[in-house]
This record gives sequence, structure tokens and C-alpha cells, in this order.
Amino acid sequence: MRQITVKKIMEMKGKEKIVMVTAYDYPSALIADKAGIDIIFVGDSLGMVVYGDENTLNVTMDQMLYHTRAVAKAVKRGLVLADMPFMSYEVSIEEGMKNAARLIQAGADAVKIEGGYDHRKLVKRLVRAGIPVMGHTGLTPQRYLRLGGYHITGETEEEIEEIIKDAKALEKAGAFAVVLEFVLSDVAKLVTEEVNIPTIGIGSGPHCDGQVLVWHDLLGVYEHAPPFVKKYADLRSIIQLALENYREEVKEGRFPSGKYYWEFLDKEDFEKKKQRVMEKLLEDELEE
Repeated sequence: MRQITVKKIMEMKGKEKIVMVTAYDYPSALIADKAGIDIIFVGDSLGMVVYGDENTLNVTMDQMLYHTRAVAKAVKRGLVLADMPFMSYEVSIEEGMKNAARLIQAGADAVKIEGGYDHRKLVKRLVRAGIPVMGHTGLTPQRYLRLGGYHITGETEEEIEEIIKDAKALEKAGAFAVVLEFVLSDVAKLVTEEVNIPTIGIGSGPHCDGQVLVWHDLLGVYEHAPPFVKKYADLRSIIQLALENYREEVKEGRFPSGKYYWEFLDKEDFEKKKQRVMEKLLEDELEE
């Protein structure tokens, strides 16, 4: 069992901020784990940042299983959380349970489901079956078509009520935490005070019990990122410059230099071996 467990995450509420970041492959997860990240999240955001889709709706269970296995192999300390992709749990509770179990068998410690009150029965069944669940309310990207795009939530009384209702339903069903995405910070603060499970914010202000960002966004892999993202690095420029330098050195014959290859120290020995090899190859050709 990894050091960071669901129980540990729940105990951090109000005491220690929870740090969560996405990772989609072995090297990224390895680095994130060594950096001390509490929750390493295999998000369906991989559809956009890894596969280049415009949204998360095309992500499949096979993709989630593939990336979860890679991440799980790398993580020794943090809790591995895997997203339930679009339509992997909406059709029926039975199908949702089956797909959640597949993610756990692929190495995840817990699963995340978008939505709250609407999926309370599924969450309850999963928890009873021994599968920890994190919920997700506010902006729910899998429902962006219904929502009319990606925009901040919690501006109306109806939205505030729905967000609180979702969070409380998730807590009652046994979820160990809930993501609040792109929620006005006043509302996120209210929700955090109203539930006894941790809230993980993304674009929802400082009052949540923890924060999550997408790997590619916070590291500046792409030129553009959501407005709530702080870029902690500009890897896009660093990587591009490294590749340009590599291209230039290869084109000009400066790479590889002597430091990066090996040759025979005894040239006479090499010439003898070369002659014998070439003679043998010639004999083989004649025999054919």
C-alpha cells in the first residue's frame, strides 16, 4: 500500500493543504511522486493535453486503463486517482461498478466521478464494495455541452444550491473528497465549511482544502492555459530551444562529438578484423 491513503487525505482536512496534480505516463508520475505530491491524478483531461481533442468526451476506458497502469507503476508514495471517463458510469450502476473495478485493478487507489447528487447511489455502492470515490461538482467538463461551454459557476442561487447539494450528497454517500472546479471562491469557501470531507479546488480560490492543476498547464507545456492556471515553468520554450540546438548541431556535424561515441583504440586490430569480415561476407555472397 502507498504511503498516502484515502484515510490520510480525509485526515488532512482543515489541518494540511492537499496537493494534487495530473499525470498520464510513467516518467511524469515518477517525478510528481518524488516531488511529494499527495494525489497523482490520471485525469480524462488527457484527451485534450495528450491526444489533442477539443474536449474530454472522446476519452475511452481503454485509454484510461492504459495510462493508469503506467502511472501506477511509478508511484510509491502518493495516492493514485483515476477518472471515470464519459459514459463509463452514466448508463447503469452495474456498468459504473464494473468500470471502476477495472481502474482499481489497473493500479488506481481510488476513482473520480463527475457529478454529485445524480450519482449518489453509484457512489454508495462503490464505497460499499471497497472502492474509494472522489466526487466533482461546479464546472463538470463532461457536461460542457449541456452547460454551454466552460465558464465559472456559483453565480446564481440555483447554482449555489446545486453545488452544495452535490457536495453534501457525495459526503453522505461515502465519497472521501470532492473537486470544486471553476467555482466562485465565496461559494467554494461555503461548501468547504458545510462538508466534513476535503474539497479540492481548481480555479475556485484559496479556501478549499487542497488544489489540483493539470501537469501540462502548470509546467507551461502549451502556450495557452485556462485563466486560473499559474505557470510554474515554461517547459515549452525550454524543450523547443533544446530541440532547435540539437537540430543545429546535427546539421552542422557538431553532434556527436568525441565525448558521445567510442571507437577502436587499436586501429591496426580493427583493420585486421574488418578485412576478415569483408572476406567472409564476400565468400558468403559467392556461395549464394
